[in-house]
Amino acid sequence: MLLSKLTEQELIHAYVRGNEFAIEQLILRHKNRVYTYIFYKVKDEELAEDIFQDTFIKVINTIKKGKYNDEGKFLPWVLRIAHNLVIDFFRKNSRMPMVKGTEDFDIFDVISSPDRNIEQSIQSNQVYKHLKKLIKHLPNDQKEVIMMRMYFDMSFKEIADMTNVSINTSLGRMRYGLINLRKMIEEKNISLALE
Repeated sequence: MLLSKLTEQELIHAYVRGNEFAIEQLILRHKNRVYTYIFYKVKDEELAEDIFQDTFIKVINTIKKGKYNDEGKFLPWVLRIAHNLVIDFFRKNSRMPMVKGTEDFDIFDVISSPDRNIEQSIQSNQVYKHLKKLIKHLPNDQKEVIMMRMYFDMSFKEIADMTNVSINTSLGRMRYGLINLRKMIEEKNISLALE
């Protein structure tokens, strides 16, 4: 059977039984989301790569020692490890991570629409630029949930696990974030409608 067809649990069991390619498949499956999450936190390519490698070294060692718990999903567990390594880095360097966006970071960079014509693309780019500016003004907890949901495509359970809050709290932060965005859109009289 092709490794790419196996579930995360099947890949972990295959790796434990000695199939080295199984862990490679797991890493490839989640590489982009884990790296993007780390980079979003540290805003430095080399540092993000180092923490990414440390994350998967820790993942591999934990699985090899038989300490990985089959309950829950693999990705939230890996993201939690990455999150803890980011916090460790900032503690050691006496700097706390900043959640605010930068000019280089765009929550909507990953949204593509190949079917649209040029006029629609220009309109949607303007909408995304307006939204990006507005999201920067949200409180950090609301901004973080919106970015995790929209940029990382994380479920509310995954967001709750990552931020150490209940699912209801993460849902509430998303709701208040969207309410605040709506208020800002109305106050600034911004049209977000695409023709």
